[in-house]
Amino acid sequence: MIRVGLGWDLHQFTEGRRLMLGGIEIPSMKGLTGHSDADIVLHSICDALLGAAGKGDIGEHFPNSDEKYRDIESKELLIEVVRILKKDKWRINNVDVMIVIEEPKLEPFKKRMCEFVAGVIGIENERVNIKATTSERVGAIGRGEAAASQAVALIEKK
Repeated sequence: MIRVGLGWDLHQFTEGRRLMLGGIEIPSMKGLTGHSDADIVLHSICDALLGAAGKGDIGEHFPNSDEKYRDIESKELLIEVVRILKKDKWRINNVDVMIVIEEPKLEPFKKRMCEFVAGVIGIENERVNIKATTSERVGAIGRGEAAASQAVALIEKK
C-alpha cells in the first residue's frame, strides 16, 4: 500500500529568536514565533507524514497547550512521528518540501537541511528534496512578516 500526505505550516517572524529551518539554525536577525522552536519545515514534514498514515496532525499529537512541548526542538517531534509510523509498519519513501520566505536566502543551507531531515527520518539524502521560493513581496510573507513551508510525503506499508 502506498499513501501520500500533505503538510503546511506558517509562523510569524519576531525579534530575539533563532531561525530554525529544516533542523538547522539559519543566520538571521529574526526567528519565528511558536510554542516550540517554530521550525516550519519540520512541522510541515510531521503533518505530511501523519496525514499519509492517517494519524491526524501535529496539533493532536503535540498540542501547544501542553507545557512539555514549550521550546522543544522540532527534531524531537519528528522523531516521535517517525516512531508512530514505524509502529504501524510504514516506510518513508520520500519527502519534498517548499519553503516560502522572503529573507534570508536559503540556497546555501538547503543541502544541510536535506541531510538533517534524511538522518532523522532514516532515509537516504537523495530521498529528501527541499526547495525555497519567495512570494514576490506579496502578502505577509512578502512583507517579511512570516514564513511558510509545505511538504508532501510518500509512505509505503512494509
